[in-house]
Amino acid sequence: MKRLVSFAVFALVAVWSVSMLSAADEAKYKIKDVMGWFKNDKLNDKFAKGEASKDEVEKLKDGFDSMLKHKPPKGDEKDWKEKVEALAKAVKDDDKDGFKKAVNCMNCHSAHRGK
Repeated sequence: MKRLVSFAVFALVAVWSVSMLSAADEAKYKIKDVMGWFKNDKLNDKFAKGEASKDEVEKLKDGFDSMLKHKPPKGDEKDWKEKVEALAKAVKDDDKDGFKKAVNCMNCHSAHRGK
């Protein structure tokens, strides 16, 4: 009986752990979504100029956090993480100059953009 209870507890903990890990790894947005905000909504320009609303800044934070959960479509994953982390940090710190330095669309696209 003692073994059965121990096994049941172990199994529950294992299932719970796996479900928590998979939930944490899920990205809220796709890379394509975040890039659309840059291209269509001009959120990068708005943030850099200090014109982004509180909601738009939160959207950028969520977007970069989501991008960090994705692997790059191509190229080095470490380089991808460094570039996205620089963007995420600048937004979180409300660092307009750091954001302007981190935003380099062609540099990132040439290294990581898929088809």
